[in-house]
Amino acid sequence: IMNEGTELSLTIAQIVQRLKGSHLHSQIERQAKVSGVSMWLTMRSRAGACPSKCCSKYYNVLVLPPSHPTPPPEHLKEPLAYMRKAQASWEKRVLKSLNSMSTELGVPLARMRPAVEQKELTNKWNEMGTDEPDLSRFRPVYAPKDFLEVLISLRNSNHDSSEEVSIRSHWGLIQVPLNVRDIPQLRRGFSELNLNTGQLGIDDHAHIHPDLFENEYVQIGKKVVEEQDSAAAQQYSRRGCPTGLRADLWALILNATNQPQVLAPPCITCSLLFLKDVKLTASNDDYYFVFEDFLYQILLSFSRDTAVLEHFKYNSATPPKSYIEGKIGVEECAVVYPPNGVIPFHGFSMYGECFFSFFYLIQGSGIVSLCLQFERLLQSHLPQLFYHLRQIEAQPLRIAFKWMVRAFSGYLSTDQLLLLWDRILGYDSLEMVAVLAAAVFAFRAENLMEVTSLASAEAVLADLSTLKVMPLIQIFLFATAI
Repeated sequence: IMNEGTELSLTIAQIVQRLKGSHLHSQIERQAKVSGVSMWLTMRSRAGACPSKCCSKYYNVLVLPPSHPTPPPEHLKEPLAYMRKAQASWEKRVLKSLNSMSTELGVPLARMRPAVEQKELTNKWNEMGTDEPDLSRFRPVYAPKDFLEVLISLRNSNHDSSEEVSIRSHWGLIQVPLNVRDIPQLRRGFSELNLNTGQLGIDDHAHIHPDLFENEYVQIGKKVVEEQDSAAAQQYSRRGCPTGLRADLWALILNATNQPQVLAPPCITCSLLFLKDVKLTASNDDYYFVFEDFLYQILLSFSRDTAVLEHFKYNSATPPKSYIEGKIGVEECAVVYPPNGVIPFHGFSMYGECFFSFFYLIQGSGIVSLCLQFERLLQSHLPQLFYHLRQIEAQPLRIAFKWMVRAFSGYLSTDQLLLLWDRILGYDSLEMVAVLAAAVFAFRAENLMEVTSLASAEAVLADLSTLKVMPLIQIFLFATAI
């Protein structure tokens, strides 16, 4: 166990490392030695003289617990051997699929876009939705259903399942022993969502006078933005962000700044994969088609942002590599591809920060834990419904997984999706996704009890665009007898 001194040293080192290379780091260096950053910020903060943006960055770094220094790197990323093995196998499969498509198309992965095409791309940067290249031979590298099959197959060979004997032990598809929170624990963790607390998404509707909640709440939000306080912004977001303040509040929570960055040179194959995915998703959606051009811009920039590679240092994944054209097999010529190390899949265009901040995790808010949590919430809350769907071979997770892997992007109306993400960012947890998925099943439970096949169950849950997120979550967590 680390003593307090070791833990403090680790925290300081981690803060310094994460600040390096940033504009903020150069500002801090002018005022204090790097080795004293933590003490300087703490003292200045207590004295009320610390610049808000410095304190906000400090807060964002401190919320990440320091890692123990002794285990090997792969154990720091993921302590469970069977998870690491499954991760490695999946990465090989995905990279093989990408390489296979690259060979079929005759387009090397690690090849820069010609200068003429780069200039053309720059000229039409703000109207990329009008571009219509031939994408018929491009296919998604993998789909959510492929990923789900991998998760279903996960097993811990050292775990004796007989230790968990109960009526519902083996009802679900996810059979791994991970700790996930139940409804009483979620009630305590999400206490600001209780029925007696005002919420944007409930108490700001037209039939409720704005003086009762909305006006005062918006004024508080404006003060939070003025103070530039990340911790306050995150706490405020738990009850929802007003439309006019959301961008500023999210930027504070994520510690995001709008500064020009030098990105890796553009490459071809993943650009076309993103283009194909946007055409298959947002372009055909009644709610999301207006964001088509923005999605192209964000995803192309995201795919070339080498800063994303930093997250591979502390997660269970490994960045894929390709070789410079004509140098196959020469390790010195191996390069990460795409430059950010993230291979897009079908539906990837519907979220970005979701993947970067949460979905690469195995524990807590990782996709494995979310799937297990969803199944257990439904089993404990609606056991009859779960058993009925299981008996007709319509496992709930097979229906809900596509919602969860995209964090409901493309399924909810845009205003409801933003209200959901207010809470995700506010609580720094994707557990809200599992809760909402279970709440949707609870809301449609009466109809689902009458279905006789997977197809009819999917039909009942086909359209989520009219659902209101916060009433569903509130009722499921706080207005339900356990």
